[in-house]
Amino acid sequence: MISKDEAVNVLGGALQKCSDAPLTGFFRDGHCNTCDEDQGSHTVCALMTAEFLAYSKYVGNDLSTPRPEFGFDGLKPGDQWCLCAARFLQAHDEGCAPKVRLAATHKRALEIVPLEVLREHAEA
Repeated sequence: MISKDEAVNVLGGALQKCSDAPLTGFFRDGHCNTCDEDQGSHTVCALMTAEFLAYSKYVGNDLSTPRPEFGFDGLKPGDQWCLCAARFLQAHDEGCAPKVRLAATHKRALEIVPLEVLREHAEA
């Protein structure tokens, strides 16, 4: 049985919704909730950019191409998405990390990404 971890954001408050359109999250509930079965730690609420989407495709995770067989329309710049914490950190290290919504980023992201790095990319 999959159970959600406590819905707390990296700032210590209640986890806010990341996106309903497109519907995101490990549980596809619009939040960056997680659990032990979420091997990728889909915990960072990120604002997609053309640069990041191109980078993600380049490193083997094509988020922009529609996959109707999975009910996935593909992401475009401006979409918000629960991103894997390790992929976010990798993009940060490569200089192309997207902006993040701290209030919608799950506290478990901090197991992988330092808070200072998340704050550096926080949307204004």
